[in-house]
Amino acid sequence: MPTPLPAGDWIRGITIRQPWATCILAGKDVENRPRPWQPGWVLLHAGQQTDRHSLRIPLVARTIRHRELTTGAVIGIARITDCHQDPDRSTFCSEWAQPDAWHLVLADIQELPLPIPARGQLGPWRPTEDLVDQVLQQLPAFRP
Repeated sequence: MPTPLPAGDWIRGITIRQPWATCILAGKDVENRPRPWQPGWVLLHAGQQTDRHSLRIPLVARTIRHRELTTGAVIGIARITDCHQDPDRSTFCSEWAQPDAWHLVLADIQELPLPIPARGQLGPWRPTEDLVDQVLQQLPAFRP
């Protein structure tokens, strides 16, 4: 018998501009934020905007090669396992970590087979039960 999902407030949404959202699905293990976040599960929401400048960064270009940059939709799910700032600016926890940012360390990243159109917002946001249900329909084996 599968383990039941936690009741209530167990997941948040995180909106990320493209191409950064797709980079996460392709192996980016740190998301940079101006403020700390709590560990836990997040829906990966690709925002409406694309950071055009970042498309010229070689690491980004290699990572997203041949991938679609969906916008305005939930495209995956991930678990934030840690949130920290690297005190020694010469050594970062990941090649994706940026100076002067909080590093959200991501694990258990799963891409949805089909993006789910949705609206996000800045900062952590609470997804509707319907949106979470649509995500879980695409990930039937998922258990937090």
